[in-house]
Amino acid sequence: MLKIAWSPTYKYNLPEGHRFPMVKYELLPQQLLYEGTVSHENFFEPEPMQDEDIILTHHRDYLLKLNNQALSPKEIRNIGFPMTNQLVSRGKHIANGTYLAAKFAFEHGIGMNIAGGTHHSFADRGEGFCVFNDIAIAANLLLHHRLVSRILIIDLDVHQGNGTAKIFENDSRVFTFSMHGEKNYPTRKENSDLDIGLPDGLQDTAYLHILKEALPKLLDHHMPDFIFYLSGVDVLDSDKLGRLSMTLEGCKDRDRYVLQMAKKNQIPIAVSMGGGYSPRLTDIIEAHANTYRLAQELFF
Repeated sequence: MLKIAWSPTYKYNLPEGHRFPMVKYELLPQQLLYEGTVSHENFFEPEPMQDEDIILTHHRDYLLKLNNQALSPKEIRNIGFPMTNQLVSRGKHIANGTYLAAKFAFEHGIGMNIAGGTHHSFADRGEGFCVFNDIAIAANLLLHHRLVSRILIIDLDVHQGNGTAKIFENDSRVFTFSMHGEKNYPTRKENSDLDIGLPDGLQDTAYLHILKEALPKLLDHHMPDFIFYLSGVDVLDSDKLGRLSMTLEGCKDRDRYVLQMAKKNQIPIAVSMGGGYSPRLTDIIEAHANTYRLAQELFF
């Protein structure tokens, strides 16, 4: 059975100017239930990640500042959200959701998180609307408990996974692959193990060709026993922050290929949702829903 992490804490109340991108965390589960892709038993509600597990990835001083609401104004501006205890709690729930989804992937081949993909968070700071780095936390926990030995992180959000790249820059057990808009945020890129910078306006055929050239080679070279996949839908032509020109069908083909490769090679995969900022909310929900429809189609 497909297991999907979701918690009421994902529905974070923000001031008006920040609210729009957060609505999808409430509407996506509703859409999947309405259309019959999943039932209520597919969802599980994660508890917040424990601090002792978070500090396997994040610096203790950074966590203490978050817990005590003691970030500087500059640190808060870099994150981009008003800082509250609720925001910190939300991040802990999301991180545990990704970790537990990964554990379910050992049983079912795949596990998913309605939120997550907070790849701009570094070990010592947050950036770009990311407080904790959920995939990095989950990866380090799998390694810490010796559940895996080699991990591949596939980051196909339109923005480079700079925090993830920095966290694992000296860890040969984790291969970071980021395929992103070359001229998009962040201005200062970190060095992933493989970065593929894409030109503005890239369309479906060229995008999928590049991905299909790269991914099989990575699987053969790194030989991972686990995959984390960040399936951001901000690659869409309609996305106001993306600058690429992919269609809904192209984005779906991208997800199909990644999931098929994981299944074909019998590598468990955990999926975090990542970004999506199209002005039409229906585009965001449809693109994300496709990922879950494909998981049901391919694995169950």
